[in-house]
Amino acid sequence: MGSAFVGGLLRGGVAPSDLVVVETNAARRGELAAQFPGVHIAAEVPHVDAVIVAVKPADVHVACTAAKAAGATRLLSIAAGVTIASLEAWSGAGMRVVRAMPNTPAVIGLAATAMATSSRADASVRMWARQMLESVGMVIEVDEAMLDAFTGLVGSGPAYLFYVAEALNEAARAAGFDAETSAQLIAQLFAGSSALLTREPHAAHEMRARVTSPNGTTAAGIAVLDRERVRDAIVAAVLAARNRSAELGAS
Repeated sequence: MGSAFVGGLLRGGVAPSDLVVVETNAARRGELAAQFPGVHIAAEVPHVDAVIVAVKPADVHVACTAAKAAGATRLLSIAAGVTIASLEAWSGAGMRVVRAMPNTPAVIGLAATAMATSSRADASVRMWARQMLESVGMVIEVDEAMLDAFTGLVGSGPAYLFYVAEALNEAARAAGFDAETSAQLIAQLFAGSSALLTREPHAAHEMRARVTSPNGTTAAGIAVLDRERVRDAIVAAVLAARNRSAELGAS
C-alpha cells in the first residue's frame, strides 16, 4: 500500500526529490529505488515535517517513535486497527494524527478510503491528509468509531467481489467455456456492471430489477440466490469483518 501512495503522489505531480521512502530491508530498498527513480530511499527516517505510516500493525509503535525523533508534526497512518489514541501516545504530544483505511484498488488509483482525525489535527492537517489520500482514489471523512464498519464493508470488500468472480468463473467453466474465455468474460462483466453502478450509485435495486424480467432467465438465477440466502450471507460477512476489525484494534 505504501508503494501505491508513492505512485499516486508521483502521478499527481509531486517531484520525486520531495519524497523519502523509509525501508529497513536492504533488498526491498533496491527494488523501490528501481521502481521510483529520483525518490530518496532511506534506511532511517530523516528530518521531516510529515510522515505516512504504511507498515504492519506490529511495527507502528517503532514507526511512530522514529517519526517523533525525526521532528515530524503531521502523521497519517494507514495501518489497520491501530487507534488514534495509540498513534498519539507513541508519537508524542506535538503530533497531529490522521488515521485512514484505504482498500487495495489504491494500486491503480481507484481506492475508496475513509479517514478520521484526532482532536489535535487542524484544518490544514486534514487538508494535507486528504490530498495524500486522494492521490490514490476517493476519500470520505468519518468518526473513528466508523472505521471498523468501513473496514468490514470497503476494506474487505474487494475480496467479496473477487470471491463472486471466482464462483462465476467456475459456473462459466461448468457451462462449457474454457478457462481463458471464462476469465475474460467475467472481468468484462464486472467492468461493465461497475461502470453502470458508478453512473447511478443509488440505483442498484432498480438496475437489478431492469435486468430481471418476470419468469425470465435472470429471475430463475435470482430465485436460487434468494433460496440460498446469499443476501443474508453477504450482510453477515460484512458484519463479521467489522467485528474482527474491532477485535484487532482492541488487542
